[in-house]
Amino acid sequence: MYKWIFSICAAIGLFAACSNSSKPSNQLGQITFAEHIAPIIHQQCTKCHIEGEAGPFTLVTYSDIAKRGKLIKYMVTERLMPPWPADPTYSHFADEMVLTDSEIEWISKWVDSGMPPGDTSQLETPASIIKKVHLGKPDMVIKVPPIQLKGNNEDLFLVMKIPYEIDRDTFVRAIEYVPGNKRLVHHVNTHLIQFDASKKKNVFQGKTYVNQDQSNSQSIHKELGILHDDGTYPSMTPSVSNYLPGALFSFYPEAIGGYVFPKKGAFYLNDLHYGPTSINATDSSYYNIYFAPTPPKRPVSEFQIGTLGIAPVVPELIIPANTTKTFHIQTTIPQDVSLISIVPHMHLIGKSFWAYAVKPSGDTIPLIRIRNWDFRWQYFYKFKQLLKLPRGTVIYVEGVFDNTAQNPNNPFSPPQEIRERNGSMKTTDEMFQLIVTYVPYQKGDEHFDLENAQP
Repeated sequence: MYKWIFSICAAIGLFAACSNSSKPSNQLGQITFAEHIAPIIHQQCTKCHIEGEAGPFTLVTYSDIAKRGKLIKYMVTERLMPPWPADPTYSHFADEMVLTDSEIEWISKWVDSGMPPGDTSQLETPASIIKKVHLGKPDMVIKVPPIQLKGNNEDLFLVMKIPYEIDRDTFVRAIEYVPGNKRLVHHVNTHLIQFDASKKKNVFQGKTYVNQDQSNSQSIHKELGILHDDGTYPSMTPSVSNYLPGALFSFYPEAIGGYVFPKKGAFYLNDLHYGPTSINATDSSYYNIYFAPTPPKRPVSEFQIGTLGIAPVVPELIIPANTTKTFHIQTTIPQDVSLISIVPHMHLIGKSFWAYAVKPSGDTIPLIRIRNWDFRWQYFYKFKQLLKLPRGTVIYVEGVFDNTAQNPNNPFSPPQEIRERNGSMKTTDEMFQLIVTYVPYQKGDEHFDLENAQP
C-alpha cells in the first residue's frame, strides 16, 4: 500500500492552516476570481475536482466555482478541505495542500462581494489546466479485468496477475494505478514480474486472480501461472505502483527511480483490498505506463516498521474495548540514506500519529505529526528535499488508538477488543506502520529539490 502515486480528494477543495500570507487582503482592493481566487482553486482543488477524479463535481472554470461559492466559503472557513492531515506547524512536505489564513479570507470576502470575475481573458484555458493535472498522456495503458463485488458488507482481498507482452525490453519512469471504483478500492500493492522470455512461452496462462483468504502463497503462485515453465521463479521488482486513499500521483525527478520493463512481464497485485459494500458493484481499474529513454539511475528502495515491518509495535497492538492506548515503534538506520517520502498507516480507531528521528549527534529531525488521524486520507508525504538520515539515526514513532464509544469511527457498537491479527488488513482489525521510501545517500543529496525538480 505504498509509494506515491494516485489521487483522491473529496467534497470540495480547500483547507486552512495556521501560516500567514505575506500580502494582507486589506491591501488588495477588490478581490477577483481571475487575479486572486483562480490560482488558489487551480493549485489546491482542481487536481481532485476534475472529470475522472474523486471530487463529486468539477472546479475548473469561473462558472464551476462561482455556482458553488457559498459551499466553498463554508468548507474553507470551517477548515474541512483540502484534507491535509499532517500538522504544518511541525514539518513541511512538497506540494502541501494547505491554505494561509489570508487566502481563506480572500475566498470568504470574494464570495461575500458577489464573486466578481475580473479579467478572465488571461486565464489558462480549461484544456491547459486539465493537461497539467493529468500529467500528460501515458505511453501505454494496461487494463485490469473488471472485478464484480458482492454487496455482502465484507472486505475482499485478492491476489492478481495482470500479464502483458510488448515488442522489446524497455524502461519506465512511472507506473500509475488508477482505481475504477474509488469508493471501494482501499489499497493496492503492485510488484513487477520480469519473466525470462526463454523460460516463459505464455505469460497469459493461469488465473487472473484468487481470493487471498482461501489460498497459501505457494498455491497462489501456481494458480496464477507466475512460475517459469521449468518451475523456477522469475525476478520481481517490488512496489512499482501502489495506492492508498488520498495519495496523489506524481513523477519522481529524472535522477530518481525508474524500472526495467521487460517485453514479457506482469503486474503482481499481492494485495488488492476492496472495502465493504452493501450493494453489488464493479471495479474496472487500469495502469498508466510512462516510458523512459534511459535505464534507472538511482533505483528507489523502501522499508516499513511496525505491523509486518522490520521493527515491532510495542506493546503488542491490542486495544481493549473502552480504552485509549498508546503504542511505539523504533528502528536504527544501518547506513546513510536519503529519504524521499513517508507513509503513516493506521485503520479506523487511529487517533494520532507522531514520527521523528534522532541523529547520533543528538539532533532531532521532525518527520510528521498527525493530530487527528483520518482513515480516509493516507498520503504519500514527499519531502521538499531529499532528507539525509546518517547511519545510526533512530526513528521513533508514537501512535494513539481510541477504542471508545466516543470515537465516531469505531466500527463496533458497543466497542469490542480490536487488535492486529497476523498482519490482517481488514479495516475492522488494526495496523500501525510507517513506510519509508529512500535511496542510498550520495554527497549533495541535502540540496536535491524534490518539489521543483523536472520529472
